[in-house]
Amino acid sequence: QVQLVESGGGLVQAGGSLRLSCAGSGRTFAYTAMGWFRQAPGKEREFVAAIGWSGSSTQYPDSVKGRFSISRENGKNTVYLQMNSLKPEDTAVYYCAADDKGLTTVVAGRSRYWGKGTLVTVSS
Repeated sequence: QVQLVESGGGLVQAGGSLRLSCAGSGRTFAYTAMGWFRQAPGKEREFVAAIGWSGSSTQYPDSVKGRFSISRENGKNTVYLQMNSLKPEDTAVYYCAADDKGLTTVVAGRSRYWGKGTLVTVSS
């Protein structure tokens, strides 16, 4: 059974940092583009970050650029999202995504694989 499992969410004060992890199992994700999305209450799912299989290509929306950083450890089948300078508007459930078709597919939100999410709450 192929799974993506997120961890690392929690409650943090504005200006603080969190590091999310997403561990894949059931197959290798070493050659798979991966990414992060988030969904706040009452809002649509939003792209947060994506990384190509080698780690050399990354993409971010302007809303998180300079504050968030995505990385991966292919040997551990894991992708990370380092979130710094957090704001209350970053509060959301954060989801991990992965797809063999590459970065464009992940960024577009059309990934084949999705985790169940981890909640991040940023207090003001």
